Amino acid sequence: MVVTCEEVWREISNYLDGEVAPAFRTAIDTHLQGCQRCQAVLNGTRNVIGLFGEENMIQPPLGYSQRLRRRLEQSLPGKRGTAFGWLVAAVATVLLVGSFEVANSSSFFHPTPRSKLAQPATSSVPPEMMVVVSDEGKTFHAPGCTFLHDKKLRTITVSEAQREGYAPCVRCMKKYLTERADAQSASSEEAESLTAEE
Repeated sequence: MVVTCEEVWREISNYLDGEVAPAFRTAIDTHLQGCQRCQAVLNGTRNVIGLFGEENMIQPPLGYSQRLRRRLEQSLPGKRGTAFGWLVAAVATVLLVGSFEVANSSSFFHPTPRSKLAQPATSSVPPEMMVVVSDEGKTFHAPGCTFLHDKKLRTITVSEAQREGYAPCVRCMKKYLTERADAQSASSEEAESLTAEE
């Protein structure tokens, strides 16, 4: 059995008290013969146990503890935590939190897009639409997209594609959404004209 320095250090007190298994004691003995650091730890622990185990240990003079405490208190800086200090800290905290709230609500962090193309999309790809994905790509495409070049393709719904981490192909989805909007516009115009004729 081979022991590490950490195991010796952890069990050094039990070793000195003779409370380790015989096989473990032999392993520690073997380790101590070749490790000077562990020998130093053993000797130091033995000395500390010897000092505290003696009945003749030197007692400090009467009143020494009180004098030491008084001297330490005198050498420490003045009292902390005055009411004025707490008030200043509270005001600073309120100002800091308030400035973050004002900054987050301002248009500085959320500017309004100026260009029509920069406006957020109002129509989205329907989640049940069937799209084509490639295991090697990161985008989903409308069937027949000219930008699909992979050979290993599979067809899934938009919601499944998004759940798997795919993003829409900007080109074919823009074309799909434009055609869809035009078709909806044409059908609504046709419905209006039929209603007007009746």
